[in-house]
Order: sequence, then structure tokens, then C-alpha cells
Amino acid sequence: MISRIVFIASLLGATLLSAQPNTEVYLFDLSFQNGVPLLSNPKNISNNDGYDNQPSFWDDDTVLFASTRDDQTDVRRLNINEGSTYKWLTNTPTGSEYSPLKIPGKNAFSAIRLDLDGLQRLYDYDLKTGESTPITNLKIGYHVWVNKELLVATVLVENRMDLVVINLKDNSHYTVQKNVGRSLHKIPGTNRISYIDKSKKQWEIKSMDPVSGATNSIAKTFENEEDICWLNENIIITGHEKSLLTFNVKNGVNWEPLMTFDQEEINKISRIAINPSKTRLAFVAEDSPAKIVQKQLDAYNARDIDAFLDTYSENVKLYNFPNQLFSEGKNAMETQYGSFFENTPDLHCTIKNRIVMGNKVIDEESVTANGSTFSAVAIYEVANGKIVKVTFLR
Repeated sequence: MISRIVFIASLLGATLLSAQPNTEVYLFDLSFQNGVPLLSNPKNISNNDGYDNQPSFWDDDTVLFASTRDDQTDVRRLNINEGSTYKWLTNTPTGSEYSPLKIPGKNAFSAIRLDLDGLQRLYDYDLKTGESTPITNLKIGYHVWVNKELLVATVLVENRMDLVVINLKDNSHYTVQKNVGRSLHKIPGTNRISYIDKSKKQWEIKSMDPVSGATNSIAKTFENEEDICWLNENIIITGHEKSLLTFNVKNGVNWEPLMTFDQEEINKISRIAINPSKTRLAFVAEDSPAKIVQKQLDAYNARDIDAFLDTYSENVKLYNFPNQLFSEGKNAMETQYGSFFENTPDLHCTIKNRIVMGNKVIDEESVTANGSTFSAVAIYEVANGKIVKVTFLR
């Protein structure tokens, strides 16, 4: 019975790192026409199967970002003008680095290191020697530099993040607000930092004076999207699904659509960054639902259980149409599919037709197993870069 369930499931397609969706970093040229931002010359600068995220600009022509290789995440540097050359800046087998940022006044960058033993700290990485030094013992999630001695960060406390100002000169710190988001930015033309207040149902963009700790409201986020960036002292940009939107803090009332991307590979735009001269913009986009479903199908045909399960969420649910739940969770899938893959050498699934509707992928497939061939349909639902639900029809 289990083998039959697994076979039917096959038809349709048949914390930190394991929960991360596959993402790519995209780079654009940025210009302005009558005050309206224009993006051109798009390029996928990560082009890597895995987690590529958190871009920041070292200078106008150099991008740092976190990128996965060999089951770890390291910091990678792209020099745009030198023939788009790349260099790995870290290689830490005992952990992974995230959220690289240039440290003001130093030939160094900071990054969050998550070690295999669970220790999470912010480190200083010397760009010349590659040596790393802990900056603080606080468990930092995200950060932004005010100057080389003053740091604003989100600190992990229980199940939330709190906004904390850290003075490295006298080794002191104080908490400004509890329950904030990951997006921290210096507001152009000011000494203030913007952050996302998540303490209420409707999230809010606020500013904070890192010296006095005084805060002010700026605007509501767009549909609780927490990733923003400042085009200038008046214009905020954010991403939502396949679109970019802007808000004018000086005279705006509503978020205004800027552009929508038709490309299949650009989805769930986040982590926006702009270079100092406002001539380049980078953002992160998740793999398309169709690409994720195709990856699981390729792994299914290769009978690669690890690659197959990697496309599914931890709490994935499998249904027989219309709503009969027959499997829940990755562990159950591993038990069912593991032995099925091992004992079915002729297993192969071919797509006869595929329909993509938003985050849903509907596959009509022909499956061969144990000398028999039959047809089935599967409806996949994708969220946060993983398959969260599959409904089978036969």
C-alpha cells in the first residue's frame, strides 16, 4: 500500500540552511528620469543553485553577497568593472557567513557567522589577510554601521528580534525597541537609521536616532513587506512578489507601483541594495514555482532522495483529491520514498502538460515503474521557495 501511495505521489512531480529557499541575486543599472527611477541591463550575478542572498555594495562597482557552496554559505565578491570577476572572501568549514557589510573607515567587512554548534555572532573580516575577529558576544541577526564605532543591530531574544544600539568604543549597548524586522538602513542625508516595527498587526517603517534613541514613524509597510531601501532621502523602494513599489515620505500617501517583472525567474523580490552613487541596484529573487517543481521531478527521475526532499517544506502535506490527507512532513516522505527509489530502477516520470498559476503548478504526467506505465495529475503549491502541498488525482 505504501509503495502504491509513493508511486502515485511520484506522478506529480512526484534551521537555517535546510529552511532556506533557492534564491538568486540580480543586478541592474539605475538611472532617474524626471525623478522616476529606471532599471536597465539586468543580470543574474550569483547564478548558483542554492542560497544566494543579502547583497551589499562595498563601493560603486563592487558587490558582496552570501552564497552557498559545498554545503556551507560563504561571502562572495563581484567586481563589476574588472570583467565581472568573482572572489570568495571566506571559507569557514565550521560554519557559514551571512549579511556582509563594509565596515566604515576600515579595509574590512562584517558578517554574521553561524557555526555548526549553533553559536551565532558578528565578526570583523580583514579583507587583506582574511582573518576574522568577533565584534560582540550578542546574538545578532542583522546589522548596519553608523560609523566604525557605532552599530545598530537586531538581537535575537526568545522568538523575536530587538533593536539594539551597540557602542564598540566603550563596549556598551541599549535596546531601543522590541520585535523589529531585518531591514536596517542609514537614511540618506541624515544621521538616522530606518527599521521595521513589527509590534503591531500592520508593520511600520520608523526612523531612529542612534545617539539619543528617539524614534519617529515614517510610513506603513506595503502589505507587511519588511525589505526596503532608500533611493534618496525622500523615496523608499520595496518589493512585493514580482513588483517594485516606491513611497515618497515627503508627500506620499500610498505606495506607487514602479515596475513588474514578467520573467519567470523573478519572484518574491527582497533584500534590495543600492550603491553609493545611486547608479546600480541589486535585489534577491526566489526561484519560480515551476523551477522548484522541475527540480523535484529531476531528482525523482534520478532517484536522488536528498535532492528530492530538499524541494519540500518540513511540514509538507500530501493529499488525494479533493482533500484526503495521506502523508505529512518530510520524515514521512523520506521513509516512503527512500525505499521506493532504491527498489524501482526503471522509475521515470515524463511531463505531458504543465500549467503554472501563481504559486501553483499543475502537472499531467506519465510514470513508469516496475514495468508498468500510467498517467496521473499533481497540483503543487509552493511557498517560501519550497513545495508545501501536493494534491494527486488519478
